Amino acid sequence: MKEDTEKKEFAKPKQKKVRWGIAHIYASYNNTIIHVTDISGTETLAKASGGMVVKQDRLESSPTAAMAAAKIIAEQCAEKGITGLNVRVKAPGGHNGPMSPGPGAQAAIRALSRSGLRIGQIEDVTPIPHDSCRKRGGKRGRRV
Repeated sequence: MKEDTEKKEFAKPKQKKVRWGIAHIYASYNNTIIHVTDISGTETLAKASGGMVVKQDRLESSPTAAMAAAKIIAEQCAEKGITGLNVRVKAPGGHNGPMSPGPGAQAAIRALSRSGLRIGQIEDVTPIPHDSCRKRGGKRGRRV
C-alpha cells in the first residue's frame, strides 16, 4: 500500500549541450550573404550567399536563393558541431542605403530553424547614421 502512494520518479532525458555560433545575415535588395562565426565573432565557420546557388543575377536576393544558401550553411554547421545560432540581420543602411533588410533575410532565418538549428537571439545591426554627409538627390530632392 505504501508503495502505491509514493510518487514515482521518472528519469529525465539528458539535454544535449548546445554549441552556439553567430549567423551574420546581410540582406540587401541585390544579394543575401550568410556568414557564420564562433561566439567571439573572430573565426569564420561557414559562409554562403544567394549568388553561389543561382545562375541569374536578378535572383540573388530572392527568398528561394536565401533558403538554398541557408541549407548549405546548416550542413556546414552540422559538420563543425554547431547546434544553435544567434542571428544578426543587417540591411545596407548608412546615410544612403535602405534601412530595411531585403527579401532574403526572413527566408534565411526560417530555413535555418527548419534545418534543426536552434535560433537564439535575433538582432538588427543595421548601421544608423549619426548626422552624416549630405543625402543624395540635390537641393529640391528626388523628383519622380
